[in-house]
Amino acid sequence: MVRDLFLNKKKASADYETLRRVFTAPEGRSSTLSHIEKEISKNIQRFLSQHIVSGDADPEELERNFKNTSIPEEPIFVSEQADFLLSKVVSQSVHTSSPSFIGHMTSALPYFMLSLGKIMTGLNQNLVKIETSKAFTPLERQVIAMLHHLIYHFSADYYQKTAQDRYNSLGVFCSGGTVANITSLWVARNRLLGPDGDFRGVSNDGVYRALRHYNLEGLAVLVSKLGHYSLSKSCDILGVGKRHLVAVDTDHEGRVNVDSLEKEIHLLREAKIGIVGVVGIAGTTETGHVDPLADMAKVCRRQGCYFHIDASWGGPTLFSEKHKSLLNGIDQADSVSIDAHKQLYVPMGAGLALFRDHQNLSLIEQHAQYVIRSGSRDLGKRSLEGSRPGMAMMVHSALHVLGRKGYELLIDHGIGLAKTLAGMILESDDFELTTEPTLNILTYRYIPPGFKDALSDAGEEQLRNLNQRLNQITVAIQKTQRANGKTFVSRTQLELPQYGDQRIDVFRTVLANPLTDESILKMVLDEQRQIAAELHD
Repeated sequence: MVRDLFLNKKKASADYETLRRVFTAPEGRSSTLSHIEKEISKNIQRFLSQHIVSGDADPEELERNFKNTSIPEEPIFVSEQADFLLSKVVSQSVHTSSPSFIGHMTSALPYFMLSLGKIMTGLNQNLVKIETSKAFTPLERQVIAMLHHLIYHFSADYYQKTAQDRYNSLGVFCSGGTVANITSLWVARNRLLGPDGDFRGVSNDGVYRALRHYNLEGLAVLVSKLGHYSLSKSCDILGVGKRHLVAVDTDHEGRVNVDSLEKEIHLLREAKIGIVGVVGIAGTTETGHVDPLADMAKVCRRQGCYFHIDASWGGPTLFSEKHKSLLNGIDQADSVSIDAHKQLYVPMGAGLALFRDHQNLSLIEQHAQYVIRSGSRDLGKRSLEGSRPGMAMMVHSALHVLGRKGYELLIDHGIGLAKTLAGMILESDDFELTTEPTLNILTYRYIPPGFKDALSDAGEEQLRNLNQRLNQITVAIQKTQRANGKTFVSRTQLELPQYGDQRIDVFRTVLANPLTDESILKMVLDEQRQIAAELHD
């Protein structure tokens, strides 16, 4: 009977004794679901050979497949659910492993991640508490220490003392860069508004009493105009207020202007605004630019400000001997966020917040008597999220299977490919490079014949009209290219120095897939040319 349930000869019934057998693990249990795995593997090969990045259903058609919102009263066959997933979900998913999918920060995964995913799901460890994770807890601490060392370069003796110390933490795993940024600024806020005399600190007495106690009119976080939207979320959640996320001017290379940063700090202090933190960016989401981190660190030390670096995208650049100097100064940050599910090439749901001072996470420590008790080894007492999966196993495996040299090859390939694409655009008559690549992200747009000369000769009003028309063309090409499903780039809006304060729609490419090569880049540009010609006709 139990075997039959998993071989789809019978479906479960709603009586308890029969239903509970679905939760056992007999031999042969995966006969149906393995069919899905085989189809995914076949599809991946097809996507690679035919350059397909998505199914052909339009959004309205897809929505019709998911209109039924009632929960079934009776169990169904596993095979029925598998058929639904294959026909309605798998076949119409976005194939992020495709080498011609170069529009977002999601890429192909090493083949062994699928097997590791099975192990992680089967073990179902919960990293909030050592009673539900055991070996995974020291494993996670080890991975955190490995990446902490990549950034901060402390001595081997330091990590021997701190990596597994139950009373301190070098960092914390979380679901991604957003939670890592929130966690880092949470620590920064609690450090700024900590206990003082009868005041028990903002975490106990709240923001209102904290401001009164410290004679402040408000709080602020400073970041460049290209800061990630998660920082706005952080300000909302932490009581800073989204309006008090201060956007600092950038230079023509998209890097924060350090003089403007220091000026903003002085203005805020004069207005009695407490500075929760200054955020530097190591790889902006839209353009891949890197702030002058070392100079920002000096300003923060001079002004006594907490310095956080959002390295969610660009952190792994540190693996490259050739390019790691782009992140000079990152080791001076009080905290750094990094996304493992981006350029560490593990599945979605893995980010880290790493702290220079191993005692800083105690500023947000929470306890409960049934779990995460004071003095325990439990990791959940210093994380925003409670229940968490064992993603550290994925990162640990990737770090060992790929190694430093493997990651260096991946990083160098991506940055080199971005420079290759930039060269192709600069040599063409019908494309404009809108941002030079620093890392492996760049932006550009299509320029129809005759428009380049018109742009160079145009007055202010004519220039605005021409750019509005080009914005329409960019949006139309990108939407059509996405609908075609053969190649994909994303799009965004930027303020470019040569066009004043006008918002310019541009194509955005992210070149992190090791399967992408120069022939794919040529195919992307050729398809955009073809779409433009068809739109013109």
